[in-house]
Amino acid sequence: MYALTPGSKAFPAAVLLAALLSACGGGNPLGNPPSVENPPATGGQRLSFVYFQKCINPIFLAQLQINQGGVVSTNTCASSGCHDNSTGTGGALRVVQSAQTVDLADPANTADVVRASDMYKNFYSSQGSTVIGAPLQSRLLTKPLTLNVLHGGGVVFADQNDANAKLIAYWIGRPMPQGQDEFSSAADSMFTPQDAATGACNTQ
Repeated sequence: MYALTPGSKAFPAAVLLAALLSACGGGNPLGNPPSVENPPATGGQRLSFVYFQKCINPIFLAQLQINQGGVVSTNTCASSGCHDNSTGTGGALRVVQSAQTVDLADPANTADVVRASDMYKNFYSSQGSTVIGAPLQSRLLTKPLTLNVLHGGGVVFADQNDANAKLIAYWIGRPMPQGQDEFSSAADSMFTPQDAATGACNTQ
């Protein structure tokens, strides 16, 4: 068996290699590094819950025209073969079809109560399919547009001028102010007049 000895020609190179490797992490140069500890995420913005509930969730339940390879049909995003929470096969986005609107004016509906609701589950899943503040990088929009990405459900929005596409883009593009949660009153400005209860959903 060949062994490295101080007198061998390969010995200095081996010593140098070990020194370089140990400088990268210390200890045994061929050993595993210590456990990686990722710091917790800090900051980050949230999207508006009230705008989602009033303007986005209804899109998932609406009968929409779908084009799959030139074959046009009608279906909902929340159907059993698509994004239904229990029987859907459409990736990460999940929709509870029976989710009830939460009355945010009712003092009994605290943030904790709302976050336990089915409507919030829909909101949370939808927000998870976005890059907050960047609509055209968000799967929630690019998938139904088939914009540089495949979508098993076909083309749902013909282009970015589709009324529903505009609602989704507006929601993703206007997160709540830094440091404020998804229930921020800043969302009032997303409606005309500026009242979530009575206002119409803005798209620009």
